[in-house]
Amino acid sequence: MASAAASLSWSSSSWLHGQNLGKHASETARISKRGSVFLVVGQKKAKKIRKIILKEDVADLGKQGELVDVKAGYYRNFLLPMGKAQIVTPVLLKEMQMEEERIEAEKQRVKEEAQQLALIFETVGAFKVKRKGGKGKQIFGSVTSQDLVDIIKAQLQRDVDKRLVTLPEIRETGEYVAEIKLHPEVTARVRLNVYAN
Repeated sequence: MASAAASLSWSSSSWLHGQNLGKHASETARISKRGSVFLVVGQKKAKKIRKIILKEDVADLGKQGELVDVKAGYYRNFLLPMGKAQIVTPVLLKEMQMEEERIEAEKQRVKEEAQQLALIFETVGAFKVKRKGGKGKQIFGSVTSQDLVDIIKAQLQRDVDKRLVTLPEIRETGEYVAEIKLHPEVTARVRLNVYAN
């Protein structure tokens, strides 16, 4: 045991003497006579950040399905126990990509349906609305978006939400144009022919 300590002391002191230590060489030599010297090399503190996928919306962090970087403690102490996030894995990334592709295909299908419906509305011609007439071109009451929705349902057997219909104020007989927003990118223009009986 003593020989191992002596050899350790001898090897560490001979190593130190071989180094160019400048003015501190004598201090180092004195320290090495007392025992072995350990040279400690410091490293930068590693940042503990985790790449996660959010399972639900988190305030000030992101929306469901987003890929975000968070500190390990925040993930471990809050997001994981609450079931709000999951660590990113290659399998999870692939599943996420497939889900995004499926959602994109669904959005494209809905947009194409809306375009076809808009084409149907525009090729039908003018929808006729009959109202009780007053004097001149005046009509009693007005034509509302609900009236247009009812006419579309009766003639085309299509359900349209009345909140999607934009009508000008109709209080006289004549021809008007209404807009139906079928999709955020597709708007159908529908002609209305209002006449008095």
